[in-house]
Amino acid sequence: MVEAFETGLYTFGDLVPDAETGKTCGAEQRLSEILAAAKLADASGLDVFAVGEHHRLDMAISATAVVLAAMAATTQRIRLASAVTILSTADPVTVFEDFATVDLISGGRAEIIAGRGIFTESFPLFGFDLADYDELFEEKLELLLQLNSAERVTWQGRFRPPLHDAPIPPRPAQRLLPIWIGTGGTKSSVERAGELGLPLALANISLPPAKLAPMVDLYRRAGLEAGHSATDLKVSVATHMYIRENSKDALDEFYPYYAAYFLTHTPSQYRAQQITRADYEARASQHGAIFVGSPQQIVDKILYERELLGHQRFLAQIDIGGMPFANVARVIELFATKVVPVIRG
Repeated sequence: MVEAFETGLYTFGDLVPDAETGKTCGAEQRLSEILAAAKLADASGLDVFAVGEHHRLDMAISATAVVLAAMAATTQRIRLASAVTILSTADPVTVFEDFATVDLISGGRAEIIAGRGIFTESFPLFGFDLADYDELFEEKLELLLQLNSAERVTWQGRFRPPLHDAPIPPRPAQRLLPIWIGTGGTKSSVERAGELGLPLALANISLPPAKLAPMVDLYRRAGLEAGHSATDLKVSVATHMYIRENSKDALDEFYPYYAAYFLTHTPSQYRAQQITRADYEARASQHGAIFVGSPQQIVDKILYERELLGHQRFLAQIDIGGMPFANVARVIELFATKVVPVIRG
């Protein structure tokens, strides 16, 4: 049997003025539009809708599970995931209980994509030291996996109070919540995912996909050497996408929003990125990182990446830089009607 290939969308809910009109969208409107996008994606037959966690005034989503619960109440079949849950600065008990609740509300559709996070604002906000960046994630992931597998947990670590035969309610509708490791390609994260036999969610917004292939090979090799089945070693790839009926319109329309997004949403430890038109078109080229073009070009690029990486899921971020919801809805329609059926076929 040929394994199903999943497609979906993700969003961070960025709050910036429309790159074309200068009109600013507030958090209330932004969240309303995100819920509408999830409902449209569900009705269109897409497989996954994911929302990111950020703790900045220019992002609308910090309480990821709350947003996913709202989506669960208005959708029927689409899977609902974080992208990512910043596990290093969260309490794994709270994370598990929140997502188990979303799972129950949605009838078994919740997933956690857990990561360390490239945006580090949550560390001082919740009283954690960046010097413990990796140790925090490793310990909290261990606890989250234990919480997922048992109704009562006894555990002791360095960064939170111990648990002594503690009940962990509620239990999810699924036997186990799917827990993915999310990363931009950090070698230690890739190896950790493989060694634990957890699915790997790769975010790639700038690298040629060919440069990711060694990371995917490393992940699968680590997983097989740890004794895990190849069927458990799933890979998701996430990137930016914009579709119009022809390539020129897609490239011209998306560039202002794309450039505005990078100019305003660079993590605090990095300089703001000035994306030139040449940089943008290189990333949007046939073997570049982002997916911008006609439906057939998107199909060709997904198939190219599938041959290269053998991944099982493709997620796209389309609502960036203050893009109007009408544009977002049009891209969802083209993706669902002109791209996904061909990929599935």
